Amino acid sequence: MTSQTKLLLASSAGALACMLATPAAALSEAKVPDAVVAPAPPAATAEEDQEIVVTGARPIAESEAAALKIQANSDSLVTVAAADGVGRLPDQNIAQAVGRLAGAAVERDQGQARYISLRGAPNYWTTLSFDGINVVSPEGRDARFDSIPSAIASQIIVSKAVTPEMPGETVAGNVNVITRSAFDYKGLKVAAKAGYGIAEYGDRPQYEGSLVLSDRFKLGGGEVGVLVSGSYFERGQITDNFETDYERVAQDQRPDNLTRFWAQEAENKLYRLTRKNWSVSGRLDYKPDANNSFSLRSIYTIFTDDEARDNYRFDLDDQQSALVANAAACTVTPNSTPTTSGYADICIGNTPQKGTIYGIDIRQRATLRAFAQSIFTNTLSGDHDFGGGWHVTWLGNYTQSKDDRSVVGEASYESPSTRNLRPTVAYDFSDPNRSRLQLFTTNQLSGPTRFQAGTAVTAIDTFAKAPTLFTVLDAVDTTDAYTGKLVLSRRMQFLGADATFKAGFQFDQRTKIADERQISVGSNTATRAADLATIGLPQDYNAFSLNQAFLGKIPMDYTFRYFDTNQMRAVAQAARANFAFAPLTGNNYNVREQVLAGYLMGTLKYDWGSILGGVRIENVRNRGIAVATVGATTGLVTAESSQTLAFPSLHLNYNVDTTKKLRLSFNSGAARADYDQLRPNVVVNDSNQTISGGNPAVKPERAYGVDAYFEWYLRPQGYLSVGLFYKKVKDVLYRQTRSFGSNALDTGGIDRSAYIFSGITNGGDGRVFGMEAAAQLQLEPWTSSLGLPDWMGGFGVSANLTLNDSQVTKPAIGAIPARKVRLPGTSDMVYNIGGYYEKYGLSLRLQYQNRSKWLDGIADDLTDGGDTYWAADDEMDFSARYAITKNFEVFFDATNLLNQPGRRFSDPGNLLRASGIPSPDISTQTIEWERFGRRYAGGVRINF
Repeated sequence: MTSQTKLLLASSAGALACMLATPAAALSEAKVPDAVVAPAPPAATAEEDQEIVVTGARPIAESEAAALKIQANSDSLVTVAAADGVGRLPDQNIAQAVGRLAGAAVERDQGQARYISLRGAPNYWTTLSFDGINVVSPEGRDARFDSIPSAIASQIIVSKAVTPEMPGETVAGNVNVITRSAFDYKGLKVAAKAGYGIAEYGDRPQYEGSLVLSDRFKLGGGEVGVLVSGSYFERGQITDNFETDYERVAQDQRPDNLTRFWAQEAENKLYRLTRKNWSVSGRLDYKPDANNSFSLRSIYTIFTDDEARDNYRFDLDDQQSALVANAAACTVTPNSTPTTSGYADICIGNTPQKGTIYGIDIRQRATLRAFAQSIFTNTLSGDHDFGGGWHVTWLGNYTQSKDDRSVVGEASYESPSTRNLRPTVAYDFSDPNRSRLQLFTTNQLSGPTRFQAGTAVTAIDTFAKAPTLFTVLDAVDTTDAYTGKLVLSRRMQFLGADATFKAGFQFDQRTKIADERQISVGSNTATRAADLATIGLPQDYNAFSLNQAFLGKIPMDYTFRYFDTNQMRAVAQAARANFAFAPLTGNNYNVREQVLAGYLMGTLKYDWGSILGGVRIENVRNRGIAVATVGATTGLVTAESSQTLAFPSLHLNYNVDTTKKLRLSFNSGAARADYDQLRPNVVVNDSNQTISGGNPAVKPERAYGVDAYFEWYLRPQGYLSVGLFYKKVKDVLYRQTRSFGSNALDTGGIDRSAYIFSGITNGGDGRVFGMEAAAQLQLEPWTSSLGLPDWMGGFGVSANLTLNDSQVTKPAIGAIPARKVRLPGTSDMVYNIGGYYEKYGLSLRLQYQNRSKWLDGIADDLTDGGDTYWAADDEMDFSARYAITKNFEVFFDATNLLNQPGRRFSDPGNLLRASGIPSPDISTQTIEWERFGRRYAGGVRINF
């Protein structure tokens, strides 16, 4: 299917979906073509000539049907969400909406869907487009979808099998957000939504509003369509959190030490958040005649995250050196007055799960962040028919993405060096969903190293803590992207088929500039007290805090005081007025990427189906400029690289009959390293013989895939599908440590080729394969034949399941041999189940999503406890709508009903087995745990 065809189908289906979303009384006898068009031959059958009457009483079923129409007629493998299908659930952003589709899984941040993984592939294999134009995410190649409100979309088309029209960096698939157009509607259109909600934790408010205005006007012999829209979403949030960092302790040499990992640090991060999504968009479409059209589109969307974080970190390994290495077995004898701090000391009865540590440091951080991520994209395009089957499309696009990671201020307080002024901590990590840290005073006994626990302490801020540092960070990454595209196509008869041939040319230039600078007050110990006094940071933390009760729900064994955000802003302003910013040169860079692409593609349509095939050629040029340090010399370094790649693809679609279709495809792609990973920043330490930083010479990760699917479009309504997929991966990208292996940094007669390099590099090969199944059914068509009452026809169900297995080879590093690991971000199973009822103006839906555990990070060694995983994640949401009149409805949404925690844990099992060490089950070592609470919202929608 051509890009033009996809856009026309999307627009028409968007109009259909908007009509169908009108409440029960909105449309009395409006008629549309058959909502589910099966993959039938060009000659229409009597069944296809039938029309269905849309009353608006079933917006979920009808919008699903509109989405299936696009899916059935596509010449490649796609999954579609209709705009009003999105509206049936409390889906505030594109990630949440796509997460309900077959083969899609989401990764969350603070409980909000952020990244999308398609069919088990890493999230950076998924690309983002607006109206077919790839958009660089503010973060880079990891397309972040929570900054894009679903309100701007008329359709969301997820392409899982890559075609030559798509950029080569599309490996797993593309999420194409089709924006609303005035030509989606017959004339004047007004749609609005307003809502208010509340969060379970802290009773934090939620506000939501959106407005769409559009109309069509005659101009000469043609027509102009104008559409403007805006949306706003704000939510306050309280987050419960604890984190624990594990390590192998060098001094622990007692028997079985190789499988013991001790908590070096335990902490609580207690968040007060306000997150906002804004969007403003405008679109001007002009059709001077039936053969020509022009479009000017502009979208601005911004996500802000105002975060106040109180962070209490317990430095459990603070006195690690007091433990003397001893390989001999010992008799475990509980000892409450040890000569060590107790850390990693199994002889006194401590274990990695339970124990007591005496006189440890509290490192407290009070942080106020003001993060913002924005996308501003502008497109001018044209479509022209010249007769004789010739067609030309062209476009120009400018997009600016910004990632602002600025910190308004961060105040650091630490315990004094005198141990009897520090707390003694009794820890218990045996419950994977609980971190117990009971605090006591510390009593010093005879001798400088003997201590015991004193009286229990509940209020942590009664312990002495002095301010040590105050920082202000300005950090903004700006990406400017330019795209020009020209496609020439011709429709003709070829080999007995209705054929369309295309030749396309595209140029992309993306320049990302990272600029970070920081103020550090107190880093000079000689002037620390005076400098901190200058900016007004109190010596006593209690004078910098609020007397406010804890807003979260997590069981804690101590109380604390939230810092005062107003005081934080005042101190930060004083720091800006009295101290200068210094650039963080190690984090700053300027990376430019230029891609010159051309493709040839042909689509042949027969009575029995279609064939789509072609090849895309891309020449990629990278240039990076950054400050690097080599030995004692620091200066600008420029690195350049160039590569030409070919991406063939072939898609075969066979119509078994008018309702069933078989799809077979072969496709290829290449995932390039992110921009910050391509920067030439390097720091060379000749004393340690190490090199760290970016890697401009890293190769892209190549992937070759095969898909085989069966689709059944049921009459009169419904859908079943099952499919298999396989993808082979070469030159897998890893962040790892290895020998540098190059003479590029040799200066002053020093050979640095054998230095140890840490950064992004290419590893071994791998594969991912699996199956996918989906179903959408409604009882309505069968109530009469089953003898059921009419009211039961409102029940429907949608479900999908994805199973996959991934494996890549991680090269040997040091004493760790090569081993097989999963692809990061892949779950063995992902499924969604939704049940709904809609009839008589009432629409109810309950949706459940589940994904099994997935690999988060691959460890090079056992220093920090092995590979890390996120535990299985499940979510349940409920929505209700009722149409009071044809133009007015009320809604209620309840999200995160299960309120399950997000849990990340370390598992050294794979590494231990690869090293020939027996592996016990210690996957309960939780390294991060968070919970967010349920949310409830209600409001009104109007539609004229």
